[in-house]
Amino acid sequence: MEVKPEMMENRILYVRLPCNPIFPIGVVYLSDHVHKQFPSIEQKIFDMGTVPPLDYAAALERCINEFQPTLLVYSWRDIQIYAPVGGRGGNPLQNAFEFYYALNPLIKLRGALGGLRIFIAYYVELWRNIGLIKRGLKLAQKYHPEARTIVGGGAVSVFYEQLGKSLPKGTIISIGEGETLLTKLLSGSEIGDERCYVVGGDEPRQRLIHEQPTPLEKSACDYDYIESIWSEFKYYLLEKDFYIGVQTKRGCPHNCCYCVYTVVEGKQVRINPSDEVVAEMRQLYNRGVRNFWFTDAQFIPARRFIDDAVELLQKIVDSGMTDINWAAYIRADNLTPELSNLMVKTGLNYFEIGITSGSQELVRKMRMGYNLRTVLQNCRDLKAAGFNDLVSVNYSFNVIDERPETIRQTIAYHRELERIFGADKVEPAIFFIGLQPHTHLEEYAFKEGILKPGYDPMSLMPWTAKKLLWNPEPLGSFFGEVCLQAWKQNPNDFGREVMKILEEKLGCSPLEEALTAPVEPKEKQLVSAK
Repeated sequence: MEVKPEMMENRILYVRLPCNPIFPIGVVYLSDHVHKQFPSIEQKIFDMGTVPPLDYAAALERCINEFQPTLLVYSWRDIQIYAPVGGRGGNPLQNAFEFYYALNPLIKLRGALGGLRIFIAYYVELWRNIGLIKRGLKLAQKYHPEARTIVGGGAVSVFYEQLGKSLPKGTIISIGEGETLLTKLLSGSEIGDERCYVVGGDEPRQRLIHEQPTPLEKSACDYDYIESIWSEFKYYLLEKDFYIGVQTKRGCPHNCCYCVYTVVEGKQVRINPSDEVVAEMRQLYNRGVRNFWFTDAQFIPARRFIDDAVELLQKIVDSGMTDINWAAYIRADNLTPELSNLMVKTGLNYFEIGITSGSQELVRKMRMGYNLRTVLQNCRDLKAAGFNDLVSVNYSFNVIDERPETIRQTIAYHRELERIFGADKVEPAIFFIGLQPHTHLEEYAFKEGILKPGYDPMSLMPWTAKKLLWNPEPLGSFFGEVCLQAWKQNPNDFGREVMKILEEKLGCSPLEEALTAPVEPKEKQLVSAK
């Protein structure tokens, strides 16, 4: 598809569709990029995460009537809801487990009613967001008949094939990063080779999401400009404990079986220049920000990027921003004593590690690339460097070949982490994987006959949802029982209660058993993505 230069859009409205009030770094970086490429184009950011729900439609209409955009860029962050946290009027995991596994009919009924509320809220949100996209385009076309729409964001990148059936004809669906797509569109260049497709035109290319994004060297975001086009910006500065996102790199080189990051962001890790990252942080620092979240898929994705992390943290030290805190997802197998010292010195006060299992055997089967022994040693180094804050450890039970002995190994591993950091500092986050399209786990489900090609990954029907909320038998009912007991006994500390109950029921293996993974000649393998 070609866009002629004389049709170039020159008034862009970025609409972040309703979601939790998380700093909308995607639209911030997109609008900053466009301003640097096309300084004369007028832009505006409208963040519906700061709008009361009853005012969504009216607020969007007011904004469009006032700004009269020629191009609407929608950012849609969330769709899938399988998580052990509250939201959409309840706890999706608890409702599902009560419905599927509770023996008490009253508890089962409570789960069914809670699940029904979530079911209704889920589809209402889908229809509402699609309605907001359609309404916004229709209204914009009253002022500019040639007005167009781009829809992107995390949810769209994962479910781009399904959403294309519901969005207005002519909508450009963007997968992954949008900077080069917008640059080409605004300059009148052909966009057919970008990771996108046009609704009502050709079908999306096979395996479109697996295509690699165009490399882009990012400069520091110009927050003077962002503040001038985003009236809600200061909303995120009011609460001093709010973490503001800063990106230091894009891409993830790993193959974790259930994770879609590596296809959405691409396997090629692209480092943002450290001077530019620090300059961006300085602008936020001067506005009173003291808490930063490095929004990378992984802050240190592999050992070859350790030097980049050291360089960045040293420049933060040299900048004089000594009273900041920061947090990130971290692959703790990539730490060094030098890096640990710098992390503590620069204000690391929280990090998450997604080891998924404390069994080296299962870590290997899930293609995670972790050496759990190395993770423990690096955590000891981090503690020795002075880290004394919270660590969130993500465990996803029952993913591939889970057995009582691997559960005991995970308990042993977790207890060792508690010995290193302190039991009150290690928070186990208990997840059951929400199976997502385009992942190795989906391929595995096809091979095992759990799912059939052509299924709807956006469906919340009970017969589909039970398969997508990955907790297969023979251990599915056991984990259901354990989680229900944990919610009953200690709902405010669910993760720790789950680990306690598992240890009471199954015991705890020697740590060395958890760290050892003998290669089995007939090991069940995941299907490789082609």
